[in-house]
Formats: sequence, C-alpha cells, structure tokens
Amino acid sequence: MGLVSIILLSACGTEELPPNPLALNSYYAEEQPSLSGNGRFLAYLSHRDGRRRILMYDLQERQFVALPGLDLRGTIAQSPSLSYTGRYLAYLAEDGDRRTLKLYDRLVGQTQVLNWGYRGWIGHPSLSEDGRYIAFETGENGQLDIAILDRGSRIEIDRQED
Repeated sequence: MGLVSIILLSACGTEELPPNPLALNSYYAEEQPSLSGNGRFLAYLSHRDGRRRILMYDLQERQFVALPGLDLRGTIAQSPSLSYTGRYLAYLAEDGDRRTLKLYDRLVGQTQVLNWGYRGWIGHPSLSEDGRYIAFETGENGQLDIAILDRGSRIEIDRQED
C-alpha cells in the first residue's frame, strides 16, 4: 500500500498531515511532547518536511489529528501544552523577534493570542486540564517570573467525556 498525502482545507489555508498516518515518529527530530490529561492525545513539535510544526496524534486511533485553523506559516512554534481532552492547545509562536502565547480551540478550529498585556520575554506555557488557566514564564520585570493567566469564568471549559 502506497503512502497518501492528505490535504485538508480550512478557512486559514491548507494543512497537510504527515504522509504516513500511522507513524508517530519519523527520521526527523520530534520534540517537546505534551500529553492530554486523559492520555489520548499527544501534541509535539516535528521537523518533518523540512519545517518545524506542531502535530497532534491520537494514541487510541493511532492516527494524526487535523488541526484546521492552526495557522503557523511564517512562525516558529514551540512548547505545546494540552488540556484534558486535547480540545485546547496552548503554545508559543515566534515571528521574528516577537513571541506570542496562543491558544488553539480544536472544537471550533480557531486560534487566539493571549499575551496582549505582557511585555518582554515569555516561555514554557502550561495549560490547566480544563483550559481556563495558563501558567508561563515571563521576563516582564527584568527577571524570570511565573505568571498565571485566567481566561475567565465565561469560557467553555474542557470537560471529561461522559
């Protein structure tokens, strides 16, 4: 059976899944793994196809998960962090000399920037299981500190499946 490239269309452009939908690892560097709280999904950085990007793998179904709307063209992604069911994915995107903390909602296929009020360096986001809180390093005060961002009580939290 030959390898087939799967191309998915989304509002933000096209997304290409890895050519072998069953292979979690490749001959290229795979790094910075993040496991969802329920242990089903794995998000990580991959250097396949000569570019650095975030991939998500469903460990139960043994296949890659499409992430339509996760637009990373022209940016360097790093430090993925998943919520309990993998609905929310927090990560850093570096565009030139600016780092942004972003949150991708897999249910609606949209990404939002979360660090509008922070100046200076940010790093290593860690998403709470329900997706409401994100802890991260910040250099806003001239030294490394820990910040916790509360997305608010009105967000749709990531819940355990019934």
